[in-house]
Amino acid sequence: MQAQVSGKISSALMSPLAAFSAAPSLALSTLPTQLPIAALAPTEAADPAAQKDGSDAVKFSDAQTSQDLRDMLIGLAMQLRHVRYVRGGRDPSTGFDCSGFVRYVFERALGLELPTNSASQYLIGHVVNRNEMKPGDLVFFRTAAGRHGGGRISHVGIYLSDGRFIHSPRRGESVRVDNLSDSYWSKHFAGARRPDAMAQIDSSSHNG
Repeated sequence: MQAQVSGKISSALMSPLAAFSAAPSLALSTLPTQLPIAALAPTEAADPAAQKDGSDAVKFSDAQTSQDLRDMLIGLAMQLRHVRYVRGGRDPSTGFDCSGFVRYVFERALGLELPTNSASQYLIGHVVNRNEMKPGDLVFFRTAAGRHGGGRISHVGIYLSDGRFIHSPRRGESVRVDNLSDSYWSKHFAGARRPDAMAQIDSSSHNG
């Protein structure tokens, strides 16, 4: 099973962080086939000796599963670059807003359904320290103006690596990669979360 999964991911993604040239609107038929998290769960080895607790083979399999999940997620997100921003948008054929983009990527790539807006997405999963973020973690911002809007979560993106994240920023723009160190995003950064399903996969890889 693991070999089959790795083969699918390798052929579908090649290099997840490579510079994709996505069209302004992508038909659903051009996107990677959804592979739910359950399909990537480690299977029992045929050799009983390989099932022992602490087996290096099992640990490697779990760690690879975690990496494969993140690669698939980031690969799809990067393919959606240049899809235009549309308020309330949830599909590449029409456009995305920030939470619609994140929700689409997680559901299409992993079969994981997230809440429908950034404030609700902020409330799920595990808090992640900034120096411990991994590809696929969600990054949140407080970008709303005004006395009452400045304190609430109003924007979300998907973390890539090296301080970079991908998101659907605002009207008149499109899905793109930005850096958390940029003055605007650094000023409005509110924190990061790791959805429960991703955290559980990571936990299994640490526990062996």
